[in-house]
Amino acid sequence: QVQLVESGGGLVQAGGSLRLSCAASGSIFVINTMGWYRQAPGKQREPVATVTSGGTTNYADSVKGRFTISRDGIKNTMNLQMNSLKPEDTAVYYCSITVPNRNYWGQGTQVTVSS
Repeated sequence: QVQLVESGGGLVQAGGSLRLSCAASGSIFVINTMGWYRQAPGKQREPVATVTSGGTTNYADSVKGRFTISRDGIKNTMNLQMNSLKPEDTAVYYCSITVPNRNYWGQGTQVTVSS
């Protein structure tokens, strides 16, 4: 009943930029936190950036100063602007939302950064 649809992934050269988008739809009444996570081959999924309903943002140290997360609380959408991309940013990026008592995940979008 809740769907998260991501878009914006792709292939980019090191130093380039990409913008990921996530749209949440369905039976959603309250979204507490929205966030982006990523999983590289052979590694565990890790948080990249999150934003609360109050607008508080949190970033992984590895992306601070390069990535910017934003959300639209009316439209239930979220973006991740990724600048100065590095090969180590290569991963599948997942959108996630936290509602009371549950998390939802998107299907993931591939980001590949070539050196």
